Amino acid sequence: MQSCESSGDSANDPLSRGLRRRGQPRVVVIGAGLAGLAAAKALLEQGFTDVTVLEASTCIGGRVQSVKLGHATFELGATWIHGSHGNPIYHLAEANGLLEETTDGERSVGRISLYSKNGVACYLTNRGHRIPKDVVEEFSDLYNEVYNLTQEFFRHGKPVNAESQNSVGVFTREEVRNRIRDDPDDPEATKCLKLAMIQQYLKVESCESSSHSMDDVSLSAFGEWTEIPGAHHIIPSGFIRVVELLAEGIPAHVIQLGKPVRCVHWDQASARPRGPEIEPRGEGDHNLDAGEGGQGGEEPRGDGRDEDEQWPVLVECEDCEVIPADHVIVTVSLGVLKRQYTSFFRPGLPTEKVAAIHRLGIGTTDKIFLEFEEPFWGPECNSIQFVWEDEAESGTLTYPPELWYRKICGFDVLYPPERYGHVLSGWICGEEALVMEKCDDEAVAEICTEMLRQFTGNRGTQRDELFCWAVRREALKGQQLEPPASPPLFLRPPACWRGLALQPGRWSASCPLRGVLCVQLFIIFLPLGSCDFPTGNPNIPKPRRILRSAWGSNPYFRGSYSYTQVGSSGADVEKLAKPLPYTESSKLAQGSSSKQQPGHLLSSKCSEQSLDPNRGSIKPMQVLFSGEATHRKYYSTTHGALLSGQREAARLIEMYQDLFQQGT
Repeated sequence: MQSCESSGDSANDPLSRGLRRRGQPRVVVIGAGLAGLAAAKALLEQGFTDVTVLEASTCIGGRVQSVKLGHATFELGATWIHGSHGNPIYHLAEANGLLEETTDGERSVGRISLYSKNGVACYLTNRGHRIPKDVVEEFSDLYNEVYNLTQEFFRHGKPVNAESQNSVGVFTREEVRNRIRDDPDDPEATKCLKLAMIQQYLKVESCESSSHSMDDVSLSAFGEWTEIPGAHHIIPSGFIRVVELLAEGIPAHVIQLGKPVRCVHWDQASARPRGPEIEPRGEGDHNLDAGEGGQGGEEPRGDGRDEDEQWPVLVECEDCEVIPADHVIVTVSLGVLKRQYTSFFRPGLPTEKVAAIHRLGIGTTDKIFLEFEEPFWGPECNSIQFVWEDEAESGTLTYPPELWYRKICGFDVLYPPERYGHVLSGWICGEEALVMEKCDDEAVAEICTEMLRQFTGNRGTQRDELFCWAVRREALKGQQLEPPASPPLFLRPPACWRGLALQPGRWSASCPLRGVLCVQLFIIFLPLGSCDFPTGNPNIPKPRRILRSAWGSNPYFRGSYSYTQVGSSGADVEKLAKPLPYTESSKLAQGSSSKQQPGHLLSSKCSEQSLDPNRGSIKPMQVLFSGEATHRKYYSTTHGALLSGQREAARLIEMYQDLFQQGT
């Protein structure tokens, strides 16, 4: 990382000279998410008074988005505090009483968090069968063993073989498959179920990583992401409360909402003095010292710079306002950088930073909340996981647009129901999430309902129980079949029981009925096998309400959070976080130029303004980068975002420390 020596020792240093003239450096923070607010708060607490936060949307929080419906708060974005030991988000929440109503069931210690640790996850197949608990546990143990192996490539410098293609997904899929196939104890039917479960687990993992597929995630870099020890916590009043706590120490006029930025013109010093359009908004001028005339009878600071002084950075907003600054902290998402880096910075970014933006990955993970009048799931069920039996041998997690719903890995049961009502939270990621975002609420609700009907058709009952339910006490050829004491929870006889039993393709040797089938009031013995009952529960109603996120299509985010893509590493995260200008190189990306004429610095959408192209002394840290994607160990997390904002503020605090001590 670039480090700047103290500039207070030299009276001729341009940084010292400018600070003495104006009293305070001006810092503009782009983005009012956790990173931006943390940076602004840290600067203000250390004596910086000329700080402005520009937020493109109409509310603060960034990818923290809590929605209040009735008495419950639903999280469209960040949901969990991941880990507690040393996690600044946890300590902030705990110190302010945000976790007092968090139940024991909402403190999960599992690697993949659920809304409740109580109960069991119900793994259901697309044929309506519930996978036995012992099979799920055996597969889960096997998968976690292989998952631990994926961590070793980074942590122990283990070489990656060519077969894995340096991909977490490819390595995991093949390793788990080989172990399942080599197990001499499992019958073929059990092996088939376990093979199908691989894809379901990888879908969950993809949602956790916010990648289209785990095939896209770098195996050699996967283990660098660091998990903070301790339980994961949910904030019942909403994660937005953490955001509000950060914003409490920031004067209201510092944050400008609905203020999207078009371009950051860095290293393009301008002699244009500060104009009225950048005067502070709202009551109370945080750019002035306490009291109308400042402290100690000092004269108020001048309105602008000396004539020979230049601003190193100009922030051009979409409304054509241009805000000059000494430093800009950019906290926009990696998705926005990928989409807009060529137009968002003038001059263009250095080649290595552009390459890092390209190599690192960001995907979309969306949530689908479905609220029902009454639960159709049992009280012991904490989630419904979808396993497609025909994906046992699949090598991809990409589906055609019309089959986007196959990427939904499952639905969590929100707990406790006294707080949330009867709500399921579905998860979908990747390109299929983008397709979902284009559908209307009615279509998504209908498709999700049909999936739930298909997968939960027999509520986990055994097929012999379904058979007995339809059987009357008639006997045929001396055979007596005793019905159960009460019918199972399945609500409708399968279609094959209404005279379709002899159709081809409905027979399975694995059926426990061993060739016995009931058609209406008769019992038929068939030597060819037995019926593999089709399932489906049409009595599951459509949800009364649906709520869902759309992070991929949101122009201010273009994705949920980042991951180390195949071909990238933690070094790329460091390059992304490196402030500009570089001390050792100012080499620009191909296609960009530092010799643009003044009239072309601003977008053609705005009227041309007089910008002086002449350079003064190069000032360090004109553009700083923050956000979850810039934290090497904690990318993708809220604590990573917060810490990255504090990190960039600390750079500026250190830079100006001596000058602040001298007095301004």
